[in-house]
Amino acid sequence: MRRYKIAVIRGDGIGPEIISEGEKVLEAVSEFEHFELKWIEYPHGAEHYLKTGELIGEDTLKELERCDAIYFGSIGDPRVETGVLEQGILLAMRFYFDQYVNLRPVKLLEGVGTPLAGKGPEDIDFSVVRENTEDFYVGIGGRVKGKGKGKKREELELVRKLYHIKFGLDIETDADELAYQIGVVTREGCERVMKFAFELAKEKGKKKVTSVDKANVLTQGYGFWREVFSEVAREYPDIDTEFNFVDAICMWLVKNPEWYQVVVAPNMFGDIITDLGAMIQGGLGLAPGANINPDGVSMFEPIHGSAPKYKGKGVSNPIATIWAGAMLLDAVGEKIASERVLNAIESVLKEGKVRTYDLGGNSKTSEVGDAIVSEVKALL
Repeated sequence: MRRYKIAVIRGDGIGPEIISEGEKVLEAVSEFEHFELKWIEYPHGAEHYLKTGELIGEDTLKELERCDAIYFGSIGDPRVETGVLEQGILLAMRFYFDQYVNLRPVKLLEGVGTPLAGKGPEDIDFSVVRENTEDFYVGIGGRVKGKGKGKKREELELVRKLYHIKFGLDIETDADELAYQIGVVTREGCERVMKFAFELAKEKGKKKVTSVDKANVLTQGYGFWREVFSEVAREYPDIDTEFNFVDAICMWLVKNPEWYQVVVAPNMFGDIITDLGAMIQGGLGLAPGANINPDGVSMFEPIHGSAPKYKGKGVSNPIATIWAGAMLLDAVGEKIASERVLNAIESVLKEGKVRTYDLGGNSKTSEVGDAIVSEVKALL
């Protein structure tokens, strides 16, 4: 029997309850497809941090490296300053495992409404491939008041020199307070995520890949991104390509989402347009995500937050998490099981009897999971 070791990090807020429903569905399909899932629990999140002061250590990361995949709930707690958990746990894993692709399917399922007038499931079905380890997320930046000290002083001097070279102006450091953030894109980082996007298009039978940037204003980093995309595109002559500025694609995703098939974007812009994508496919409760290293350990999660005000109420929509579980199955090689889970999700939504509050119903989180399990069994 095929066996997979799956690390489980339930996280904060509604994380534990939505992950439980995902496990329930994946267990059901594994029974019929004759493979075994061994769940390995890890406590990392707000409670663990507040009790121990630990975010996620190298020993834990080395343990996770021996797993086939990571199933992640959600992170964030009002008792912890914003960014501490996200950077110390979620981003730490993305960077440690070099999960350089954030893959987001944007697909309107039957039975779900969209805020876009006149659009249906046939119009909203594309994938966003977001670069996941570079751009403005590399953590180079800071805030200095006065002259600064130590490393901050050195960074400030570098920023002052660059500012002077570019504009011929000096930044007053004796009185002014300065904040700065530096984005970085590398040739390797661009090439590998772009090739992933083209290969995904080939796999799904798509004929077009759209590249997103803001090269008309941020000419250096995103001009470079555009150059590399043009080079990579020449390796795929059978696939059409185009460029969109990020502001333009936000407009066209609302007006003509049917135009898009596979979209590849730098980290920050991908982060923004995937939330827009979530809304046009019916809401954050229906939006899964995957942090992928094709040759290493990948992590699967819903893209919504921890929603602490709904913690323990059992009313949150688990479908994004269950769908992320289907993506996990696909990544470990269980493609038939993955398709069956997604088909079961769509059948439940199409029937319309079991819906959480965000979709206009009053079903409990566990009732949605139970309905999808029943549909998985019925489809088999």
